[in-house]
Amino acid sequence: MEFEQRHYALMFIIRVAIDVPVDTLFDYLVPEIGLQDIGVRVRVPFGKKAVTGVVMEIIPYSSGSRIPSIKLKYAIEIFRDIAPLPEPLLDLFRFCNAYYHHPIGQVVMNGLPGRLREGKPLVKNSPAGLRYRLTDAGRSVDVSSIPARSIVKRRLLARLGEGMPLCREEIKQSSVRALHTLKEFLALGWVEEEAVSPPAAPAAFPVSTSYDANGAKRAAIIDEATVPTLTREQQCAFDAIGAQTGRFKPWLLHGITGSGKTEVYLRLISLLLRQGRQTLVLVPEINLTPQLEAIFRSRFPAARLISLHSGLNASARAAGWVQAQQGNAEIILGTRLAVFTPMPGLGLIIVDEEQDTSFKQQEGLRYSARDVAIFRAKRAGIPIILGSATPSLESYYNSITGRYSRLRLASRAVSNAVPPVVRCIDARTAKITEGLSEPLVAALEKRLASGEQSLVFINRRGYAPVLWCGACGWIAPCHRCSSRLVVHLREEKLCCHHCGHEERFPGACPECGNQDLAPYGHGTQRVETALEQRFPKARIVRIDRDSIRRKDAWQHMLKNIQEQRVDILVGTQILAKGHDFPNLSLVAILNSDASLFSTDFRASERAFAQLMQVAGRAGRASIPGEVLVQTGFPAHPLYEALKKHDYDSLAQTLLAERKTAGFPPFVHQALLRVEAQRMEIALDYLARAAAILNPPRQVNVFDPVPAQMARLRGMERAYLLIQSGSRRKLQEFLAAWRVKLAELPGRKVRWSLDVDPVEF
Repeated sequence: MEFEQRHYALMFIIRVAIDVPVDTLFDYLVPEIGLQDIGVRVRVPFGKKAVTGVVMEIIPYSSGSRIPSIKLKYAIEIFRDIAPLPEPLLDLFRFCNAYYHHPIGQVVMNGLPGRLREGKPLVKNSPAGLRYRLTDAGRSVDVSSIPARSIVKRRLLARLGEGMPLCREEIKQSSVRALHTLKEFLALGWVEEEAVSPPAAPAAFPVSTSYDANGAKRAAIIDEATVPTLTREQQCAFDAIGAQTGRFKPWLLHGITGSGKTEVYLRLISLLLRQGRQTLVLVPEINLTPQLEAIFRSRFPAARLISLHSGLNASARAAGWVQAQQGNAEIILGTRLAVFTPMPGLGLIIVDEEQDTSFKQQEGLRYSARDVAIFRAKRAGIPIILGSATPSLESYYNSITGRYSRLRLASRAVSNAVPPVVRCIDARTAKITEGLSEPLVAALEKRLASGEQSLVFINRRGYAPVLWCGACGWIAPCHRCSSRLVVHLREEKLCCHHCGHEERFPGACPECGNQDLAPYGHGTQRVETALEQRFPKARIVRIDRDSIRRKDAWQHMLKNIQEQRVDILVGTQILAKGHDFPNLSLVAILNSDASLFSTDFRASERAFAQLMQVAGRAGRASIPGEVLVQTGFPAHPLYEALKKHDYDSLAQTLLAERKTAGFPPFVHQALLRVEAQRMEIALDYLARAAAILNPPRQVNVFDPVPAQMARLRGMERAYLLIQSGSRRKLQEFLAAWRVKLAELPGRKVRWSLDVDPVEF
């Protein structure tokens, strides 16, 4: 007994976050651990298997556990191959757990790269204590230039090219001759070796030079030849933000398309580099990352820049994450999940296209990367910039009420460039053939004759949205979703763009046997076909999710557009934002009326933002731009605001409507989402959930209703809306309600809480 007491006196209890849908930490025993190990990854037994988790708390055994001593298990392994997760990142995870009411273990593990969730060390130590990575010379080697018979060389170069440094044991796994090849690469200068211990953080930078981890002078941070002269508005924005880089302040950089918001970002990043600080730049979509990365690398050729997005393989993403954590990456450019990247020297956060709904995660932890970034900036005491030509109404409201400071860029940055002229073509009176009106076709002909580029925008991929029987009115449905199957004529198949279901064309109508089935409506493929028939000599490129699916297809298309090997672009929202095509002078917009009559109260805001963005692709250089909108409602207030490029008047109108109706930003919302095999099961669960806790007077709980798309991927969906004018009261209610929900019987349903929902 005395031995056991002495034994346990040397023990500690670690509280571990594990990726399970239970909102608690799990206790385990470990010997010889200190507070400096909070944030390390561990492998622990859980049920009949071993899982990976993160240590969130460490307490002496004498302090006691919530679990009886006899049931406490020992941790299997502690991973110290990389530094522990820093306290500011753990604090960010705790905030997401509390605000979004999502299990803490799933929050923490969601924020880590896939390789760090695995139950093994990220980097294995070699006997010599060394690991190997490609040099700049090695990265510039084209694998295809190595003879095909040199399989080992090709394989090793490709493996090292993934970005993660390798130890000798990992290199030997590829081939028995791999170590011999490694020596060749070292001799050629393609590979360098480094110690396993983490490199030191970078030193502070003087005005025009930077230093590597060993203190050696590197080349100038900035390529001065690429720096344009700022406009007066850009200079004012830079001066205002640059003067307050040492404290928290949210800035709304509201600039029209082509006004040079990116140049303001670049100047501020340059300032942060000189201060020896890191910058996090968040973009909404992976398609914007390569173009921005190229701009940043051109401006800062000596800066250490990493990209973090879902297009990277697991090793490359983990390598970039570790570089940021060690302070060896100065610019971190990424999509939504990059907001959880550890950065010890973080000095500035930029959220580009802040209004984009892609910043809101729609599955699992339903967080808003924009809002999490604001919280992170506040805790770090640093500025955050929200950039947009069409800010979200929430951000716009915060700017006019004083919570954010708004900076305007009202003119285009390129000399003599002006916003495009916007005209509406009345689809009720114009002659339209295959979706294209005569005035639109004439405008395309004019651009072809002058050697300028045109963009035909239709936010619907496929050939046609439905397959229709003219005899009985049957429309091909998706049997797994409350939606119609989209016609993909060239592939001769019907596809659901919600669940991915595909099937062959039916030979006849299943309802009446009619064999004359026809596609109805227009998508990108049909518009492309119509343009090819109308302009057989034109070089036409379609850009949508189907056409860019092949690896490197998108980069190849962008290069052709930039080098003017394309006359007409046909595309979806992929082309709507962030791209600069200097020779593009005409934008034609088709089928934009559907959003005018949506049941979604955010539809008008989103439609205007999208139309403003796509219209902004025209006339960005010295060529005048023109935008033609085919619409059946040319006098609609949204189109009137678009013609005047007047975001403010439309925003004020929409804010007045929302205040009257009691919608955000004047109230705060949460949804309880439920999925079940049958709708009655989902609605019954929601009714029981609404009754388990009486809300306070300031909180309204509405009746359960089916979702707008009631069936998705074979599951019936419904939701319950909770709303309050007080964010604090709503959060207090949700915290208590979440505990009750976890105890509510409902084995046949899947449920989740969505705080600040953007789609329902």
